[in-house]
Amino acid sequence: MKRQLQLLLILLPLLFMLGCGDTSEENTSAAETKYDLSYKGMSFYYKNKPSSQYKLTQFSDGEFNALSEMQQFQVADKLLSTLFFGLPQDKLEEQIASQRFISHIRAGLNSDRTDKEWLENYILDKEYFRQNASTQEAVDILSRFYAMQELDRYFLNNWTAYILTQTIMFSPAYELDSTHTPNISRVYNRLVNFLEDESGMRYTTYVHMMSEDNWRRFRSPEDNGREMMEIFLEDEDDAKVPLAGKALQNWKLNRDNDTLVVGRNENTEPLALFGTTVYNGDDFYREMVKTSTFQKTVIDRLVAFFFTNATAGKKEQITNAIVASRPETFQDILLQIVFSKEYLLHNSRAKSAEELFYSLAKKMDFKHRTSTFDYFRRGLEDMHQASMKYKLGKIERVPLDTLSFAGYHKYIRENMIMRKSEVKYEDDYSNWSRQGWSESFVVNTNFDYEPSDELGSLDAFVQYLFKSLVQRRATDEELALFRTHMQRDYNGVMALDYTFDMFYTNDTNETKQLKYRESNKRNIATVVMDYLSRLERFYMQSEVK
Repeated sequence: MKRQLQLLLILLPLLFMLGCGDTSEENTSAAETKYDLSYKGMSFYYKNKPSSQYKLTQFSDGEFNALSEMQQFQVADKLLSTLFFGLPQDKLEEQIASQRFISHIRAGLNSDRTDKEWLENYILDKEYFRQNASTQEAVDILSRFYAMQELDRYFLNNWTAYILTQTIMFSPAYELDSTHTPNISRVYNRLVNFLEDESGMRYTTYVHMMSEDNWRRFRSPEDNGREMMEIFLEDEDDAKVPLAGKALQNWKLNRDNDTLVVGRNENTEPLALFGTTVYNGDDFYREMVKTSTFQKTVIDRLVAFFFTNATAGKKEQITNAIVASRPETFQDILLQIVFSKEYLLHNSRAKSAEELFYSLAKKMDFKHRTSTFDYFRRGLEDMHQASMKYKLGKIERVPLDTLSFAGYHKYIRENMIMRKSEVKYEDDYSNWSRQGWSESFVVNTNFDYEPSDELGSLDAFVQYLFKSLVQRRATDEELALFRTHMQRDYNGVMALDYTFDMFYTNDTNETKQLKYRESNKRNIATVVMDYLSRLERFYMQSEVK
C-alpha cells in the first residue's frame, strides 16, 4: 500500500492535467475537489492568494503615481528587470501614463497569453537557436526567457522555477561528478509543471527531495538527511543525523549510472523527528515539509536571495511579515517580495546578469544569433554567476570581486552595448553581425530630432539613452562632456563632427545621406552607452530616493 501511495503522489498532477481538459460539470467538480486532496496531513494543491491577503506591505498604484517622473521610471525598471523583463521607452511611458502600472503588471502575471506550442518549438529550432551545446538544457532555459514576449502566468512560472534552481534548495548542481546535464531540465521542468498545476510548495519540495536528481547531489542516507534538514529547516543539530540516516537506510545512489535505489531493508523502529514519529524515507521527507519551520526557512532563503544587503534585523522583519500571510505556494512568497514597498523603494543590491541582460534585450530590441545563449551561459560562468551549476546554489547571487565583476562588465559591454545588429543580416542567424541592438532602439521618433537644432537634438538623444538605460537625466556636466567630444571647429563655427553628424547633408543622394546619418547616430549611441556601462547605477537595483 505504501508503494502504491508513493506512485499515486507522483502521478496525481498528470492525472489532473489530463482530467481537467473536459469542461463538463462532472470534471469541473473533480477540479474543485483536487484542492481538498491530502496524504497523511500534507495537502497537494493550493491556489495563489490575492495580494490583499499579503502581510508584507505591497506597493500600490496610488503610491507609484505619487512619485516623480524619474522615480517612476526607476521603480518600473526595478520591477520589470527583477522579473527578467523590460519595455521599450515609449511602451513604458504609455503604461506609466495609464495610472495603473503596478496593477497592470500584476494582472498580466495572472493571465495566459503565451502560445506555448509555438514558443517551445521556436527555441528548439536549430535555425534560430543552437542545439548542440555541451549544456543544452541550460541554454534552452536561457533562450526561453528571451523568446517569451508576454509577461504572463507562463512567464511567471518559468521565472519562479529559475529563481528556485539558483538557490541551495533546488540547484541541479551539474558541476558534480554524480550529476548530469539532464538533471538541469528534470529539476527545472518538474518545478514548472508543478507550478502550472498549482501544486503547493510542500508537496513540490517533498517530491523533489525524494527524486534521483536530489540524491545525485547528496548521495548517502546520512548526507542526504543532514543536508535536507539544514537546507529546509536550518537545523544543524548533529544529534539528529543518525536518526535521519536510519530512516533513509534503504536509500542509496548506485554508482552504476548514478541511479537512486530504494531497497527492501526499510527501517521499522520508531524515530522521534519533527515533533512526531517517523519510520522510513517517505515519513522523513513528508513530515519535514509539514512543519512550520519548513515554511519559515523557505521564506528566509528567498528573502535573503532578494535582500542581499539588508541587515539581519530587516530580513527577519520581512520574513515574519510574509510568514504571517501563511503562504503555501512559491509564487505567494516571490510576488509578495518583488511587489512590496520594502523591495521596490528601499532595497538596494547589484542586478544579476540575467536581470540586466533580459531587461536590456527587451528595451533595445536586441537581435540574437544562434549561439548567443550558449555564449551567455559561458559568460555567466566567467562572472561566477553560473546558472544551476553549483552544489549549494548561488551563495553570492552577484559576486562583486574584481575578477567576477570584470567578467560581468566585459560580457554586457562587448556583447550588447557595443554591438548594433546589421539589418542586411537580419535573416542570417548564424552571422555575428546579426547580434546587437536594433535600429528601432534609436529611431528618430524616440527623441526630439530637430534638424534646425543640432545641439538640442544631441542633448535630447543623450537624455533618451540615459532615461532608457539608467532611469535618470544626464547632468549638465555630462551633457557638456558629450558636446565637447562630438563637436569640432569648422572655420570658427562649432558644429557636430562628421563622425557624429546625424544631420549629414554633404551628398545629393538621399539614400547615401540617410546611410551616413544612421551610421553617425550609431556612433553617438555607442559612445553614450559605453559611458553608461561604466556607471555603478547601470548594474544596480537601487534604493529610490
